[in-house]
Amino acid sequence: MLLLVGLGNPGPKYAGNRHNIGFMAVDRIAARHGFSPWRARFQGAVAEGSLGGVKTLLLKPGTYMNESGRAVAEAARFFKIALADVVAFHDELDLAPGKLRVKVGGGDAGHNGLRSITAHMGAGYKRVRLGIGHPGRDAVLSYVLNDFAKSEQPWVDTLVDAVAEAADLLGKAEDASFQNKVHLRMEAAGFGDPPRVGEARP
Repeated sequence: MLLLVGLGNPGPKYAGNRHNIGFMAVDRIAARHGFSPWRARFQGAVAEGSLGGVKTLLLKPGTYMNESGRAVAEAARFFKIALADVVAFHDELDLAPGKLRVKVGGGDAGHNGLRSITAHMGAGYKRVRLGIGHPGRDAVLSYVLNDFAKSEQPWVDTLVDAVAEAADLLGKAEDASFQNKVHLRMEAAGFGDPPRVGEARP
């Protein structure tokens, strides 16, 4: 069984924030692949279905970003899901807007949601890093906790659509193919080399 976790903050106040692109991704996966309706469980909201023939649970923690690990660990324990079968979708400052990378393990790069999951479960889970660009060191907090600009919506919508379209490949553990399919879809839509926001963190 797979556990796909979208990272974000709960409630309408945060729904359009850059920090919530993980929520947006799993919402689109649920809609695209006919998952069950979202319901309250594991200190968050869950939807059940399958990807690539593999039973899959989608989770949006309701604990706020910095306590995401509590909800993830509770769901993983209940279903006896191995750490290697947990996938976290999150905003990534160190990737240009619209870029995507898949990695397993590693540090949290200052991301409170990843830090919380690692603290509760260890670092050996998969991360789908959704690039939002970097505004510069002094502007990070206001940047991630503000909504995507209207001008950004085309690439955001295309990215989460591409993630949902390719999500079956995650179920089959074909991570490189998943990443490549998303990149091809972004390029076809004219977002092959989106501009960076501000300067990248060294």
